[in-house]
Amino acid sequence: MERLTGELPEGLAFGFLTAIDSPSHGLFGGYLVVDLTGRPLEFHCTAPIKVSRAQQILYGSTLQNHLHGQQIGACLLAESTLKPQIVLTDLESMLHVRLHTKLPVALVRRPEATASGNDFTVGHNRIGSTTTDAYQETMLHEKLSVLVASVDLCEPFERIRAAIDEAQRHSM
Repeated sequence: MERLTGELPEGLAFGFLTAIDSPSHGLFGGYLVVDLTGRPLEFHCTAPIKVSRAQQILYGSTLQNHLHGQQIGACLLAESTLKPQIVLTDLESMLHVRLHTKLPVALVRRPEATASGNDFTVGHNRIGSTTTDAYQETMLHEKLSVLVASVDLCEPFERIRAAIDEAQRHSM
């Protein structure tokens, strides 16, 4: 865990949660909390998770959802000392973290990705909403509209990947 700054006024943080599969090391999770300008406030990453053949067999098609949602996502969110307004992920399977948090979670879709029925656009970003509640979707849209004024919502995921890559290089 790394806390990068001092105190932050309540509600001015946004979380970015993703996972990286490294063939040589295993599956890593990363969680970056930023302020309204995209400046990092807190960063966490997991140790590599190596999936056994027995786990692959027993979990079957639910393995990735379990790993991303519970083993990685839930653990990283629990480690954080900051409570963001919203947690964003770029992996659909990471949306399973919703079962383990009260924080709103939404999917940032790449521009070339296929749209879903619950998607909405904020700036140049397409958001996969996990709610059918119009009020909650409006609330998400408003919060993200403030953030996209200064942050490309895809960019923090690249920072997480780069930080994990850097950590892997130094652990060799």
